[in-house]
Amino acid sequence: MASEGLAGALAAVLGGQGLSVHSCDSEPTGEPLAPVRLRKDVCYVVLAVFLNEQVSVRPPGPAPGPPQRAASPDGVRGTAGNSHHLSKCKEGYIAERDSRDPQAHKGQLPGELHRLRCAPDEVLLIQEAKKECRGSWYLPAGRMEPGETIVEALQREVKEEAGLHCEPLTLLSVEERGPSWIRFVFLARATGGILKTSKEADAESLQAGWYPRTSLPTPLRAQDILHLVELAAQYRQQARHPLLLPQELPCSLVCQRLVATFTSVQTVWVLVGTGGMPHLPITACGFTPMEQRGGIKMAILRLLQECLTLHHLAVETKGLLGLQHLGKDNADGICLNVLVTVAFRNPGMQSEPPKVRGENFFWWKVMEEDLQSQLLQRLQESSVVPVNR
Repeated sequence: MASEGLAGALAAVLGGQGLSVHSCDSEPTGEPLAPVRLRKDVCYVVLAVFLNEQVSVRPPGPAPGPPQRAASPDGVRGTAGNSHHLSKCKEGYIAERDSRDPQAHKGQLPGELHRLRCAPDEVLLIQEAKKECRGSWYLPAGRMEPGETIVEALQREVKEEAGLHCEPLTLLSVEERGPSWIRFVFLARATGGILKTSKEADAESLQAGWYPRTSLPTPLRAQDILHLVELAAQYRQQARHPLLLPQELPCSLVCQRLVATFTSVQTVWVLVGTGGMPHLPITACGFTPMEQRGGIKMAILRLLQECLTLHHLAVETKGLLGLQHLGKDNADGICLNVLVTVAFRNPGMQSEPPKVRGENFFWWKVMEEDLQSQLLQRLQESSVVPVNR
């Protein structure tokens, strides 16, 4: 791949797209690489955060008793114990109609509903039915099943637990406990369905409901959702990274494609692998006890250690630029496109990247102004999806 090919690959990754994974530049030692299998080698979990800036609405003319409610496109309003049908308003809101009063809006078009006032932000929670946490509250979440894409798994879990159809808006964060357990957290919006009530309680959940972010029901199944709800609210207020969704591309391993950068003044270098055509290097995650304990960053450090002298360097994983997974035809692996910085611990007058050992890698100086500008902006603003452990 000439510099034009490298520029195209880098542009694709910065744009959240995926690239085919053909081989890896770094593999764990003493561990044969084999395709990973969901529920055998790896567990992927999906979780959705729904935020609803609530809006009360009424038809024009005299107020007809209790007002009907509508929600922004990011959520659907419902009250536990009541059944609501959803209809799309011209303004783009999802309006609710109480099924017990089908005549409430007879003769009125949904588009004629008027906004009256905004209520505080709310978050969608489900009440757990599982024996070990029955009665506690949590965000809609669950394990992926074999044969599912990440988005399909998210939509299934939300439908089962909350009764709603949905679409993901963006990946908010990725959480990992080593490569064998990874959770994908999404900001999502409801697109239809009927909010699950206690009358529809089953093995998936007891009910679902909207609650103010500042006054969540108790007990919570775990406190970790508090950070995720705030992360979603912050993103809604000011997005730190572009909208990002998984790309449906097959991968047999859990691996990471590195955009490993070195910067000096306004110049950026990117580490490139030379095996075959020049490419952004890929490192396979291992499942040894050491790599499990150290998390997915161990695979990054392993690759860099194979070509750089790390004791005088500072390496930082900034976060994700993209994610690819298919889940079909036994392709249960994932590839995370990761932005990494390499810097001297004592910069001094160092204006060139650290020397590369061997012939398997080299530093590519990014000359394209647009790519250089994008990289610098993503680095300076940490404009990436965070990876948490």
